Amino acid sequence: MVEKVIILGSGPAGLSAAIYTAREGFEPLVIGGYSGGGQLVLTTLVENVPGFPEGIMGPDYMTLLLKQAKKFGTRIIDRDVTKIDLQTKPFKVQVEDQAYEALSVIIATGANAKYLGLQSEKKFMGRGVSSCATCDAAFFKEKKVIVVGGGDTAMEDSLFLTRFASEVTIVHRRDAFRASKIMQERALSNPKIKVIWNTTIEEIKGDKVVKSAVLKNVVTNQMQEMPIDGVFLAIGYEPNTKLFQGQLKTDEQGYLITKDEVRTDIDGVYVAGDVSDKVYRQAGTAAGSGIKAALCVRAFMQEMEAKH
Repeated sequence: MVEKVIILGSGPAGLSAAIYTAREGFEPLVIGGYSGGGQLVLTTLVENVPGFPEGIMGPDYMTLLLKQAKKFGTRIIDRDVTKIDLQTKPFKVQVEDQAYEALSVIIATGANAKYLGLQSEKKFMGRGVSSCATCDAAFFKEKKVIVVGGGDTAMEDSLFLTRFASEVTIVHRRDAFRASKIMQERALSNPKIKVIWNTTIEEIKGDKVVKSAVLKNVVTNQMQEMPIDGVFLAIGYEPNTKLFQGQLKTDEQGYLITKDEVRTDIDGVYVAGDVSDKVYRQAGTAAGSGIKAALCVRAFMQEMEAKH
């Protein structure tokens, strides 16, 4: 059996695409992966998704999206894609020992925040540790926070956090930032922002929430414990695009390059969400691009029907 559409990924982009393609009667097959649900599954309270004035827990929101997608006939496989062939028609998708074929594919495999690799970082994720300043800054009103990183994202996150936090400290492992000159100037001239150079975070401490961070100077090896309410990681994201290397164009960071946000160079292959979006990275924008991809699939199917 050849599927009308296979959707790779079960975050807001993938499930929004599923809702729309399912309502078209395309019976989408979503391959969600073992750790399905996208980045929202790792978050706690989400207050910036339209339609939830009191906010909603990230995992609860993803459960609702999944329920809505299934209601219209979406099928979900909670396993990982191991191989994909976009050079032949129909497209071939291998899920471990099972092979599938599809007339169209929506890639919504997302991106993962890069982490420091600390045990304590995982422990306090969503309880003082965050990889999304625009998502979580409002929870740190009049609190002291650390931002880890030295690129444009770290500068942007630090500046954004100054709207809420009483004090923002950038902790950077080198003695110079790699951020653009203008972003550095903006951050360094802000009275709320301090910088600790040549320093790494060795451990994050707390009880139920973050209370302090253990810092190590990489030049002197001196350690200090700094009282802190939050740690924001701004060391970059890694898009999940390894499967598509050599088949679809990516930029130097590995993000898929698209035409008009969702189209690729291959007719019938569309992209949605953070796998190509390194600017906005929000649940709402991911959902929007999933809807656009679904509407592209509808147009593609209509064209195919008109030809036959």
